[in-house]
Amino acid sequence: MDLTMIKTMIRVTLGILSTPLIKKYDKLPSLIFRLMMWIKRQKRGVKVKHIENEGYSFSYFSRGEPGPHPSILMLHGFSLNKDVWLNIIKLFPQDLHVVCLDMPGHGETTRLMGESYTAAAQAKRIHQFVECIELNKKPFHLVGMSMGGMVAGLYAAHYPSEICCLSLLCPAGLKYPTETDFFARFRDMVYSRDPTDGTLIPVNKEQAEDLLKLCLSRPSFINMQRLKGYLDDRRPHKMFFITCFLDLSSAESRYILHENMRKIRVPTQIIWGREDKVFDSTGAEVLATGIRNSQVHMLEECGHFIALEKPMKSAKLLLEFYNSVCGISEDKKLA
Repeated sequence: MDLTMIKTMIRVTLGILSTPLIKKYDKLPSLIFRLMMWIKRQKRGVKVKHIENEGYSFSYFSRGEPGPHPSILMLHGFSLNKDVWLNIIKLFPQDLHVVCLDMPGHGETTRLMGESYTAAAQAKRIHQFVECIELNKKPFHLVGMSMGGMVAGLYAAHYPSEICCLSLLCPAGLKYPTETDFFARFRDMVYSRDPTDGTLIPVNKEQAEDLLKLCLSRPSFINMQRLKGYLDDRRPHKMFFITCFLDLSSAESRYILHENMRKIRVPTQIIWGREDKVFDSTGAEVLATGIRNSQVHMLEECGHFIALEKPMKSAKLLLEFYNSVCGISEDKKLA
């Protein structure tokens, strides 16, 4: 069965489901979500790969091959996976070498309950991966969003010779004068220890919608269904994600990007959604003050999930930054 036939079948199935099922139950079945992601991977031309080192398995996809220009490594946010970048890399040149990694414990990368998932521990794991695939043979462009942004910033501070430029999309790990709604709810969850609390892993429709409203500026039907697909996939691993979140929010990790941002020396791009309710957009200026060689881009009508709400604008900004740092002129851009 060829890809065109499969795509047709999926469209017909979604058309059938959209009226009696999706609108009735407001939920995109996990199987349909996974099929859609599989089709999108085929359309983007990415290759899903796995590499093992010292008993640890990393899952990632890549497109293109290492060449004269720097590669790009992309790190996703908490409880998501590498697929969140598919809408952005759609606009990247086909011959640009791009690697999108499942973060430690996420997606198909090894998940260990007894392991530390602090930002420092994750940065070490990312370095292990980078060495395994020899991505650091020459400096590369590191991109990180949310949790991935916190880890990416720490990586740039700890391994400066491996990075040629850095892009941080609404990263975690900063100090704010006021607490966001998300962390106020998280604090209440920790103190109440209520197992039915849905702040991190919603257990019913109302909790899911409440969480997604915090993450999106303009919740469209499509983006709501995509995020619900991610929620469905992470629900069986609720205890892992709670453990991971607690590690990231510990005294060791919570402000680690703030504490290390002045060590970042490479050209840095900061992208933030103006209506981010998870990490306040004032974090952009905090980073710009702490990182000497930096530039800020604020996205209007955009919440926390930049890769979903503003994929085209994000891709354009990332490519313009990449080209400017790498010295690629308008008439010599990658094909």
